[in-house]
Amino acid sequence: MASNDQIFNVRIEPAGFEFNAPVSSSLLKAAFAAQLSMPSSCRNGTCRTCLCQLRSGVVSYQIEWPGLTREEKQEGFILPCVAVAQSDLVIDIPDAVSLK
Repeated sequence: MASNDQIFNVRIEPAGFEFNAPVSSSLLKAAFAAQLSMPSSCRNGTCRTCLCQLRSGVVSYQIEWPGLTREEKQEGFILPCVAVAQSDLVIDIPDAVSLK
């Protein structure tokens, strides 16, 4: 498990956007802080609007059971609104846009 002061690099494909994600922040909040927007709504792991696929890396969750099925977890799907980077990541979010 990563320590609370660690920061990991996250790359969003296919656009190639990159941002830093501290362990103390959800991926969604870290992306927004880097002026990147991705689909989201509830921000608490239930609506599944932000559902995307993790291509590489490891995440943990801020809640005990995020709104993912066992099969989705096995296929690498994550919910960035409640997911926290535990390593450098590559995630597939075709609808991500830069706000810069």
